[in-house]
Amino acid sequence: MSGGPGSSPAVTPGRTPRAAKVLPISGFPEYLPADRIVEQRFLDVIRETFELHGFASIETRSIEPIDRLSSQGEDADKEIYAVSRLGGGEDDSRWGLHFDMTVPFARYVLENAGKLSFPFRRYQIQKAWRGERPQEGRYREFTQADIDVVDVGELAPHFEAEMPLVVADVFGRFPVGDFVIQVNNRKIPEGFYLAIGLDDVIGTLRIIDKLDKIGPVKVAAMLVAAGATTEQAAQCLALASIRTPDLSFVDRVRDLGVSHPILAEGLESLAGVITAGMEHAPGRVVADLRIARGLDYYTGTVYETQLVGHESWGSFCSGGRYDALASDGRTTYPGVGISIGVSRILGLLFGKGLVTASRSTPAAVLVALNTDEERPRSLAVATALRGRGIPCEVAPSAAKLGRQIRYAERRGIPYVWFPDVGDPHGGGDAVKDIRSGEQVAADASTWDCPADDLHASVTRIAQGPDSARSG
Repeated sequence: MSGGPGSSPAVTPGRTPRAAKVLPISGFPEYLPADRIVEQRFLDVIRETFELHGFASIETRSIEPIDRLSSQGEDADKEIYAVSRLGGGEDDSRWGLHFDMTVPFARYVLENAGKLSFPFRRYQIQKAWRGERPQEGRYREFTQADIDVVDVGELAPHFEAEMPLVVADVFGRFPVGDFVIQVNNRKIPEGFYLAIGLDDVIGTLRIIDKLDKIGPVKVAAMLVAAGATTEQAAQCLALASIRTPDLSFVDRVRDLGVSHPILAEGLESLAGVITAGMEHAPGRVVADLRIARGLDYYTGTVYETQLVGHESWGSFCSGGRYDALASDGRTTYPGVGISIGVSRILGLLFGKGLVTASRSTPAAVLVALNTDEERPRSLAVATALRGRGIPCEVAPSAAKLGRQIRYAERRGIPYVWFPDVGDPHGGGDAVKDIRSGEQVAADASTWDCPADDLHASVTRIAQGPDSARSG
């Protein structure tokens, strides 16, 4: 028998109604508190490093016109999440969630050009959305952290050399392990392809960009299928095989016996980037001529970053130079930028159990509770500690002290504060390091929490000798 309007749902006698099962949505990660601490520490490192290099923060809207988003590559329209109102309206189907930060940033520059000082250095840390198949390290909703330098008309080449130095500083401060920033210049393959008779530069670049995924044999077959001769395909692969940590890549390219003005220009530009890397981030920046970056708008230096020992993960930080992404028809704003895939690298690190937080709460101190009636006394201690920048919480209940200590242990809180319990030498408060068992008399107005314990730390879990680091 069905209930009428306003009636309660039918219930089988003797049974309690069950709530619908809650299921996660694939590709939209949600972290537990300890992992969220890791993410926040990483974002803190990124933000602090970007600002140390003089980049100013901006935030752009989440939606852009779909026609603008879909103009950024042949597959872009497949990745866009459209936005519409349930009630419908004339704006339906016009907007989409941005799938990277570059497109909204280009629009932001055009709209605010009269108010910005150039060269404009910006960083942007935001969510983005991409309609692709979720897998480890790839999500439908994710956080990116971008930096760009944009100028009017001309962009000095030294900015291209600066990008990998900023990235090296970021990953040098966060415990991700050993990493390498691979750099190429799009003018090198462009000039090379033109010199050997391949006019479809973008198409060839897109095929070469698949080397890591499908290998040289299949790439060669794709090149031939696209119109290259067997010899031309072999020459493309010979160029892509060059990788050096120094300037020797220049001679190795010249040894291939191919010359072109665009090729020469690209070699000179890449040499400047590698020279800066050798001086300011030794061992971190390498010339890798297989790096192509398939997006059409890159015109100069391109970057990809990998973790040493985890190359199969692919790149989690990439970017490049673009000469005409932002233009109002009269003025062009060339720029160079690089993007850290925050969710991508953290998802991979979490998935392999390579990083952990020292605790699952920001609190460094748990203020114990003697009785429920004495909660104001414990709260006064907590207020005094917080006023001096020491994160803490008051025990949730006046349970036995052993249970309160176990509560702190489960959350990784290193100290428990005991109000009015005294110590062997007199009355007052005491604080206990529950890791060592050491307990000392303490005053909330003067006690200093050791610096290493004040905030939760992030540690790379050892995978071999000397691989444990903290950040």
